Amino acid sequence: MTTANVHQAKSNLSKLLNAAAEGDNVIITRRGGKITRFKLQPLDSPKKAKLFGALKGKIVYADDYDKADEEILEILEDRFKA
Repeated sequence: MTTANVHQAKSNLSKLLNAAAEGDNVIITRRGGKITRFKLQPLDSPKKAKLFGALKGKIVYADDYDKADEEILEILEDRFKA
């Protein structure tokens, strides 16, 4: 665990960020009292990628999925024929 006061934190921010990124807990103090603690995780950590098509085969449409559209089209055509 690394502890630094506000002045030291401002002067050594790069070193503190590196320490936190490596998994070290960093505590910032003000006038002897702890005011914050942070632990960073690298941004390049592996995350599950959201891929296009990931739901392929998991979504099922009803057989009459398009039928409602045909009914609506007939209703609209009847109204605008006049």
